[in-house]
Formats: sequence, structure tokens, C-alpha cells
Amino acid sequence: MIAATDLTIVAVHRTLVSVPFGSPIVWGSGVRNGAVRLIVEIETAGGIRGWGESICFLDAIPAVLDRIVIPLAIGKTVDQAESLYRHVLGAGYYHHKRAAVMALCAVEMAMWDALGKYAGLPLHRLWGGAYRSPIDLAAYIFINDPAKVGDVTREFAARGYRSFKLKIGADLKSDVTLTRAVRDAIGPDTPLRVDVNGAWTPGTARRQLEKLKEFDLSYVEQPLEHDDLAGHAALRAAQPVPIALDESAYTLNDVGNIVRAGAADVILVDPHEAGGLWACIKAAAVAESVGLPVTLHSGGELGLSQAAYLHLAAAIPNMTLSIDTELDYLSDDITTTRFAQRDGCLPVPTGPGLGVEVDRAQLERYRVDTITGAYLDPRRPGWFPTKPAY
Repeated sequence: MIAATDLTIVAVHRTLVSVPFGSPIVWGSGVRNGAVRLIVEIETAGGIRGWGESICFLDAIPAVLDRIVIPLAIGKTVDQAESLYRHVLGAGYYHHKRAAVMALCAVEMAMWDALGKYAGLPLHRLWGGAYRSPIDLAAYIFINDPAKVGDVTREFAARGYRSFKLKIGADLKSDVTLTRAVRDAIGPDTPLRVDVNGAWTPGTARRQLEKLKEFDLSYVEQPLEHDDLAGHAALRAAQPVPIALDESAYTLNDVGNIVRAGAADVILVDPHEAGGLWACIKAAAVAESVGLPVTLHSGGELGLSQAAYLHLAAAIPNMTLSIDTELDYLSDDITTTRFAQRDGCLPVPTGPGLGVEVDRAQLERYRVDTITGAYLDPRRPGWFPTKPAY
């Protein structure tokens, strides 16, 4: 048996990968052609290996990982997730939390994976056990063409999805026509949410939500700029559609400020944007303390992060809404087995730690040296997104 003293991290290896999407994803801030992710492997003195993953859209993320997070992780034991998080912030990143959280998550997730393997338990059993299983998924629709979006929606429904999320926020007219087409395709009773990505001004938000009221939305996500908590609180009070916040809710402190401001009916949490799995659990607990439901934001999770999401959704009691997923857009994965939804759900892994294993050949196949941007559109030179847009 491995002694607890052998849980010390002695090496950390990282790989940048890019797994193509079957077709590009167009959103309000640009175009994404694939999932660019940081994959981390840690080794302990006792020979346990743990794997972690994080989203990687910006060049600052590997730099923080290499120069701050990895050096601080070496020498800690794998049960010191809280210590690592606070150590990174103490190294000056309390000034720059949003630059640190994504780098932190990759190593922190690997620590939890190693700890679960040491204990011989899946992660959800380390966090209080499975409150629910399987996990409901929301079909994610990125089509900005009212003539096509209904057919795409019906294809998702035919594959078993039972709730839907639609990207809007391109212009006044398409916000309504796209939503109407999806609602017509899925019927009046199927849950439907829309995501604006901060494209609306406060006045536009009031106008558009009055028009969208007829579609009985589960919520509208991030209607205003991410730092406008007062605006979101006022919007909540002015109309009946529930307000969900995502970009506003990266860190634990963000979630606390949202709750204090009364700015949301739903909060989207994300371990990559919170600084790890434990920070995500704590953020959900803050929401739970005031009766708010949470769900999970999706940024193109590969198998490691998808497994982590399922453990989080299983263990967090107020994660009562279907979780976002871009699973259907991925052309491949880096794990030995690929997740495949059935009836709009995924089962929770039962193996120790994350419960999935990395295929090293696949890891090497998708290795890249540079980050493909997600916030501009190469087809439109000189174009850049503005928030709010209209």
C-alpha cells in the first residue's frame, strides 16, 4: 500500500492539444474550429499518476501554468488543492484571478484524480456521494440561420436530447426568429434556454425579453456585460424571464458578489473558470445557501473534463438543471473511451479518480505548439466583437 507520505507531487508534465470540431462553431465573440485544451499529468513519489485538463483560449494560460502553478505544485501532496489555489493567489495572482484560474484547474483536477486513485474511489464519492445519476445534458445550438436552425434542433431531439440551449445575440431580429424556430421544433413544454453572451444594452435587454416572453424560456444567459451586476439585478426585477450568469461568475468571489447583488436566478459554474473542482463545489454551495440552482458551462470539454463535469453534477445537490455540453461537435478525444450520450444523458464514471484514462497516442496525435484563437473571425479581417453590441 502506498503511504500517505508518498502522495507528494514530484513531477508535472503538460501538453497543449487541439481536437477539431466536426464543423466550426460560430458565436458572438468569434469562431472556434476545435477544442484547444491543456492536459496535465502529475506524478507522485509513490508512483500514482493523475490527469487534469483545462480550457486554453489565450496565451497567458500556459505561461501562468509553466511559471507559477507547476513550480508551486511540486512538493505539495495531492490532497492540498486548497493550499495550491491560495498559494497561486498569494504569488500575486489575487490581482489577476481570471488569468490564474484556468491554469490552476488543470493541475488541481490532476491532484483530485490522483487522490481518488489512492483512495480507490470515484471523485463524487469523495464529495458526499452521488446525489443523482445519470446526468442530463442540454443540446447546444450554434446556428444563426432561422431557415436551418429548426432542422438542426430536430436532429438533436432525434438523438434523444430533452433540453436545449440556443446561442442568440447577433441582432434584434434574429434573437426572436431563431428562438421561435427552436421552440416550434421542440414544442411548448421542452426546456429551452438562450445565451446572449453579453450582447445587449440594458434597454435592448428589456425590449428583447418582452418579445421572448412568449417562448417560456428556462432562462436567458448573460444578457448584459459580465461586470454589470447592478444592471442584471434591475433586469431581474423588471421582467419575468429568469436571469442566468456565466461570464459574471468565474471565481468564488464573483459568485458571492452575484448573490449579494441579487443579480441572478441561475448561476453557471465551471471548474476551469473557478480555479478547480473544489472551488466549483464551493461556488455551488454559496448558490445553494440562498436557494439558487446551478448548472455547468461548456467550453469544449475533452474526456478528462467531461468526466470531471459528471462527478460534479452527480455530487452537487442544487445542480438541478441539465448541464451544457459541446460533446456532439467534437470529432475525436484523447481518452481511451469516448463519451456518447444516450437519451440526453451521460452515466457517471465509477472507476477511481476521474474514472477515465488518457490514450497517449491520441495525446500525441493532437499535440500542438500554438493556441488557435477563439475571439476573432479570420474570415472577417479587421472585425472584432464589442460588448454590448446593440
